[in-house]
Amino acid sequence: MTKFTPEQEFDMMRLVMDKILWIATIILIYGLYVMWTGGIDAIVDSFLIIVLSAAVFIIFIVMVSKHYEWTKRKG
Repeated sequence: MTKFTPEQEFDMMRLVMDKILWIATIILIYGLYVMWTGGIDAIVDSFLIIVLSAAVFIIFIVMVSKHYEWTKRKG
């Protein structure tokens, strides 16, 4: 098994977290677009899309806190 340096581990985690942030941001923008263009009929749909993006952001926060706790214990 290959051992990574702390810098390599950080770079890999940063790449994964960057992708998650981009996905959540794109979902949020899409939800706002649906809300803006859909009118009254699309309020519920757009709200659910925005809640989905918030869930992705929460997953991101959990990943960051777990990684922080892991590195804190390791170091």
